[in-house]
Amino acid sequence: MENTEKVILTNMCMIYDDCGNVVVQNRVDKNWHGFAFPGGHVERGESFTDAVIREVYEETGLTVSELQMCGIKDWVREDGIRYIVHLYKTNKFEGELRSSDEGEIMWVPMNKFYELDLADGMESYPKFFMEDKLSEIYLYRENGEWKECVK
Repeated sequence: MENTEKVILTNMCMIYDDCGNVVVQNRVDKNWHGFAFPGGHVERGESFTDAVIREVYEETGLTVSELQMCGIKDWVREDGIRYIVHLYKTNKFEGELRSSDEGEIMWVPMNKFYELDLADGMESYPKFFMEDKLSEIYLYRENGEWKECVK
């Protein structure tokens, strides 16, 4: 049995303040649109932490620090490639919030998050970021439909 597989590495970061607000991006990507936390792909040879700091800055104008790794979300795509999202959160940031080509960036009260037009799969993220006992969201196919296992 082969013990290697093709993988796509990405990240996502929930940036929050002391007033109960979070930074969200209204993504304009036709393949994954709607509101989500900022993040993106890890480049070849880049550390995971450097990747999330870079992606957050590119998409929000904020420089984040003191990142807390919250776990991962992963699944195997139809083409057999595993897709892994490293999940981080922080309330340590500097800079001025600005939007990018990937979508409008804004602060929203966390208690209004579920009222947004969320990107596919985003409904499970807030609970995951806030509960320390969780470590993985694993998606799998069952009878042709995606199911979610939170561990």
